[in-house]
Amino acid sequence: MEIVDRETWTDARKNLLAKEKAFTRTRDELNAERRRMPVVRIDEDYRFTGPTGAALTLDDLFEGRRQLVVYHAMWLDDARRACPSCSCFLDQIGHLAHLNARDTTFAAISRGPYDEIAAFKQRMEWTFPWYSSRGSDFNYDFHVTFDESVAPISYNYLTLPELADRGFSLDGWEQPFDLHGLSCFLRHDGSVFHTYSAYARGTDNLGFLSDLLDVTYLGRQEEWEEPKGRATALGAGAGSPTLRYHDEYVTS
Repeated sequence: MEIVDRETWTDARKNLLAKEKAFTRTRDELNAERRRMPVVRIDEDYRFTGPTGAALTLDDLFEGRRQLVVYHAMWLDDARRACPSCSCFLDQIGHLAHLNARDTTFAAISRGPYDEIAAFKQRMEWTFPWYSSRGSDFNYDFHVTFDESVAPISYNYLTLPELADRGFSLDGWEQPFDLHGLSCFLRHDGSVFHTYSAYARGTDNLGFLSDLLDVTYLGRQEEWEEPKGRATALGAGAGSPTLRYHDEYVTS
């Protein structure tokens, strides 16, 4: 920790502000490039289960709006619930009226059975739509459920050998298993189009928690961050593997 007078601090802050503004302009350019991406028509007849029953189509999930944002929540079959990290992301979903007013629907989709999804959703006191894709190829086609007997493994646009080169190993992973992601869809002229998907740290900037901690002195308190020495027990590894469900934190 470096302690300085206010004038020195202000000079340092102005230097950082110049870099932040450059980053903001770069981000705006990247967002514009994302909006210029080509799209893919969805021809598969995916079916989902929700509170109104089974056989819901992808079009149904739009709830009549033009856009649909889907969070692929990693499902833990043995625990019958979403993983703690995905649950932390879902805890941050705010009032959907602001999205809905912009012709956009948000929904979570998981591979778990709908009755288990509904029970866990009730425990977490969430109100956003959450559907089960169990029995369809949706999760496999969008590369968030992995079973080599169904399809070759690919995550974040990398094949299994490419993932292995980056240190990702399937040792100890029982198939099928899930990872997280986020996908965006558009309705246009009676068809549904896939416009965007992000995985792994590609969803980092979409949550309130990470963005808020990023502007604090201690940051996310994870071991990978610089400067070193600010990690805590809750940030013992990349992605905070020791995150808890919000009703499991011990508070003083």
